[in-house]
Amino acid sequence: MDYTQLIDDLLKGITHFTLGNGVMILIGGMLITLAIVKQYEPVLLLPIGFGCILANIPMTGMTEGNGLFGVLYKAGIDTELFPLLIFVGVGAMIDFSPLLAQPKMVLLGAAGQFGIFGTLIIATLLGFPLNEAASIGVIGAIDGPTSIFVASKLAPSLLAPIAVAAYSYMSLIPIIQPPLMKLLTTRAERRIRMAYAPKEISKKTRILFPIITTIVIGILVPEATPLISMLMLGNLLRESGVVERLNKAAQNEIVNITTLFLGLTIGSTMGAQSFLNRQTIMILILGLLAFVLDTVAGLLFGKLLSVLSKRTINPLIGAAGISAFPMAGRLAAKVAQDEDFENFILMHAMGANTAGQLGSVMAGGILLALATSLL
Repeated sequence: MDYTQLIDDLLKGITHFTLGNGVMILIGGMLITLAIVKQYEPVLLLPIGFGCILANIPMTGMTEGNGLFGVLYKAGIDTELFPLLIFVGVGAMIDFSPLLAQPKMVLLGAAGQFGIFGTLIIATLLGFPLNEAASIGVIGAIDGPTSIFVASKLAPSLLAPIAVAAYSYMSLIPIIQPPLMKLLTTRAERRIRMAYAPKEISKKTRILFPIITTIVIGILVPEATPLISMLMLGNLLRESGVVERLNKAAQNEIVNITTLFLGLTIGSTMGAQSFLNRQTIMILILGLLAFVLDTVAGLLFGKLLSVLSKRTINPLIGAAGISAFPMAGRLAAKVAQDEDFENFILMHAMGANTAGQLGSVMAGGILLALATSLL
């Protein structure tokens, strides 16, 4: 028996372990800590962190083509299955009634996508090719499934840092947005009360909305059809009232299982060699810039609407024009209540937030069309 070879086989994990692997395991542990201790997006950061740890244990074979994560990547990321299934669940959770009752909130949803295109320009000026710059820009929407969908099509090699940035910044919304809100709005503006007379949206309208939205956006932006159709399918399950079992499954079992597999798979792509480099740092910085620009654009447009409406619109709802449903809408309402406990703008903020969800999908489709046509 060749004892030397036996010892080498037994110690191959140790001999192939690098300093980079150790750093990434620490990063994975940090993500798990944020998920458990701070409860920052735990359903996402916890599996991503654990997947990151597994990816940096050498010689396991789990990330190879026929390993567990290799199979999950081919089945869920290459085929775009995971982000699309998550969108079915998100659609089943969304109530579009605040948006249907206040169609003007669509303007704030559009303004909240400015940072995507601004960051696209900046990234190209910094030397990123158009496909990578487009994928980086989408981080600004703070919409994980859309970011993964676009990156998997345009820049698969950047999928890990883009996904981690999108989900990490989503968890940091309560930390990043409030200082921007207070910097760009006055106390008097934050205290503006918005009248809300609940407008009854008929069941017929709520059923027709996802169908018509899918058709219109599908025709205008075909590249966005996979995402918008699954989002609207989930919403149709909710509003139809005849498939409660499917509606509950979409909101619970389907989205939970898919999120678990997606988080583990994204984490498994965070190997030291592919993650620890200058490019990843640039992506994280540009992603943060996109997020900030989206929030700033939404707030400034909210201030403009406030002036045009003679101070009947609270500009804080502009910050909810990014995607990140429902966290961004709830945060805008909370900041308003911090200034005036009896100021209730939640329904207005949720209208802007659901508009931002639609806006991020359309922006992703536009970027896909732009990048594929110019490459």
